[in-house]
Amino acid sequence: MDKHAVWKWLILVGLVSFSLCVVSPPFDRRDATGRVVVAGKLRLGLDLKGGTSFTVKIDETRAREEIRERSPELTDEQVDKETARALEGAQERALEVLRNRVDRLGIAEPSLTAGRDNRIIIQLPGIDEQKRREAEESIRSVAFLEFRMVHEKNDDLVRRLFDEDLAPEGYRIDAARGVSVYRRDTAAVRDEAMDEAFRARLGRFQVPDAGYEFMLMKQDSDGAETYRPYFVKKVRELSGQYLKSAAVDYQSLGQPVVRLQFDSKGARKFANITADYAPGGAKNPDPDKARFLAIVLDGTLYSAPYLKEPIYGGRAEISGSFSLREAAFLRNILNSGSLPAPVKVVERRIVDPSLGSDSIRSGVNAGIWGCAAIVALMALYYLIPGLIADMALLLNVILLPLGMILVAGFLGIFSGGSHSGGPMALPVLTLPGIAGIALTISMAVDANVLIFERIREELRQSRGFAAAIRAGYERAFTAILDSNVTTIITAIILFMLGSGPVRGYAVTLTGGLLVSLYTSVVVTRMCFNAVAARSQKPMLLRMLSFFPATKIDFVGKWKAAAAISAVVILGSWGVMTARGVKDPASVFGVDFVGGSAVTLALDGPGEAPGVVALRETLDGAGLRDATIQYLSEKEGGRQSLLVKTSGEGGLIGQSLAEKFPEAGFRVMQQDDVGPQIGSELKRKAGWAMLWSLVAMVAYISWRFEFGFALGAVVALFHDVLVTAGLTHLLGFQMSMTVVAALMTIVGYSVNDTIVIFDRIREDLRLVRGKTFTEICNQSMNETLSRTLLTNALTMICVLSLVVFGGGAIKDFSVAMLIGMITGTYSTVYVATPVVLRWYGSRTPELAPAVKAK
Repeated sequence: MDKHAVWKWLILVGLVSFSLCVVSPPFDRRDATGRVVVAGKLRLGLDLKGGTSFTVKIDETRAREEIRERSPELTDEQVDKETARALEGAQERALEVLRNRVDRLGIAEPSLTAGRDNRIIIQLPGIDEQKRREAEESIRSVAFLEFRMVHEKNDDLVRRLFDEDLAPEGYRIDAARGVSVYRRDTAAVRDEAMDEAFRARLGRFQVPDAGYEFMLMKQDSDGAETYRPYFVKKVRELSGQYLKSAAVDYQSLGQPVVRLQFDSKGARKFANITADYAPGGAKNPDPDKARFLAIVLDGTLYSAPYLKEPIYGGRAEISGSFSLREAAFLRNILNSGSLPAPVKVVERRIVDPSLGSDSIRSGVNAGIWGCAAIVALMALYYLIPGLIADMALLLNVILLPLGMILVAGFLGIFSGGSHSGGPMALPVLTLPGIAGIALTISMAVDANVLIFERIREELRQSRGFAAAIRAGYERAFTAILDSNVTTIITAIILFMLGSGPVRGYAVTLTGGLLVSLYTSVVVTRMCFNAVAARSQKPMLLRMLSFFPATKIDFVGKWKAAAAISAVVILGSWGVMTARGVKDPASVFGVDFVGGSAVTLALDGPGEAPGVVALRETLDGAGLRDATIQYLSEKEGGRQSLLVKTSGEGGLIGQSLAEKFPEAGFRVMQQDDVGPQIGSELKRKAGWAMLWSLVAMVAYISWRFEFGFALGAVVALFHDVLVTAGLTHLLGFQMSMTVVAALMTIVGYSVNDTIVIFDRIREDLRLVRGKTFTEICNQSMNETLSRTLLTNALTMICVLSLVVFGGGAIKDFSVAMLIGMITGTYSTVYVATPVVLRWYGSRTPELAPAVKAK
């Protein structure tokens, strides 16, 4: 009789009640008009809710260049110090400015969080294409307002350009109202080709000296856009840091302008500047010569008015050829505040809301079918113990929110951040997180199977009800503990080095494993004790048995297995390497090589255009390296188009929609990853895999011996190589989702290996008169039924992800399926033979197992 039984049941009731309170209600409750009455506790990620995510980074290089241009006399060391001083606290200030800008857009529930390396993650759920463009334009704008002087001989310099027929790249000379101007020449340079490198070349066009840059001011000439050239001094006279407010106003002819009001200090500075450069001023002594004052915002020249006289009162005006919407945009940007330093978008991900709802449906369907199959099979095979295990699985689902909160809070402390929403809020649920929940439930069965198979062995030795229960739990505990700890180690490393949905997956997996440890080891034991208090009939522990005792010589077949593994690894990796050398994008996804991956739905009544026609259209848009692939969903028979390119992803949907309107192309998902992010993800993925293997070696060496750790790590290498190679041959690219699957395989495969190692450790202490090789064979035969059962049950769940999970997680589920099959194989034919080769004729001296309390 357990004297602490009452307290254990009370603790369980308290945990269940608390977890239900945390997650209730899970979703928003709305009234008949659609208005949210009660906010749901379950927060969905963008891949489930739809929306756009931007990752922006403070551009330290541009900040350094601006300091260098402003103070060319500084040494490199002084420039570095000035840059560090200018960027001190820049991330916090930039975060506040960007939050103000996003709030002005009227987007519901935006999320802005500070990341590592001066990065800011901006998530905007449920926005449409127009709102997304407004948001991106607002985010990209630095709102860096400058007042700079135009060259005193600007009129002569401009006249020479037109007299000598000199036009910058991408422009041509034309006449408007009898005045020479420039017009855009899109045949020479397309709009999408006007990148930073182009703007740098434009700024150097025919400049009189290095202290000036060539700039073009857009103006309206009889309804057409023309451009007037100016040579503008690089060093500013005044910045926008003294700006008090900005407002939209109208000129006498109704043209919108932006009125500026400086604070008192800025008003004095502006008055001094205009007084110095006005005719007869200290820096313009000629009473008949007026100077231009260029008003520049984010590197764009908006206006360059004459300074006819000093301007007092701290007022200025930005006038130009822009619409009311553009004027309002300038006003909002200026009023939101200027960013402390330039920023650049290094990553952008777009998910259509309809794709998010499809992802939820497919993920939930996969989880329901997988769990239903597991519950039914456990009840049919293990009977009453199976029903107890099913009850434990239900408790896993109920307690999972509590486990996720604890894990997210704990890991957030050590990773330098935390999940948003407060200390008792649920972490954001993502699609990989749903896969992690489904996988957690299936892996939770493993502990119950271990315990039940141990109880079955004790019953075969004619032990009584209570003795069989006690011995079964004690002997299974070490394998359960070691296998779960190793899987949790890989999940923690994945959290530390991963980001976004990968972190969400690590949180759900870790939280689920901790909960399953509690329910399988503690709660099910409480249930058996409760049954024993009423009746101890052995028939209550009766279970079906489909697996007779075996005496298979697994070790004797290791050479044939090694040959098969070598052929698979060398063949698949040979193909992958050859393709990767020729085209890295054919092996790695945009997560690792950078670029854009766009998934488009075909909503129109017309037929899908052919690949040749699509390629010609994309070539015409400047996307000559695009890869094109039609995809089809089994559910509903829907078709979609996947296009990957190293160019601008926004051009894909735009160009295809214009060329094939009858096809109804609509962007469902778009991932834009900069090359810097791609290289960082590759490095992080490599380190994650390396640190996982190091952690495995350390832990298994401590719990067993180094020879066993070596066998486990060689098996893990084998599993990763085989899974990555076969996944590539099946047409999947290496992405962060596949890396998450590989990391899970590392944990799951070593789980299976440790169960066999634990039995070998036990048999080495109990069996006499047999060689080490014979003991290894005996241990693998003794655990064969458990290996087949747990892998079959887990495979059912993964198969449900493959069949019902949809395309969004298909690469993850396929990689998991391959890895599980490979892991089962390597446990028997790779890990144990390596241990035998390491020890030779010696028999290892293993530490005693940990006892369950």
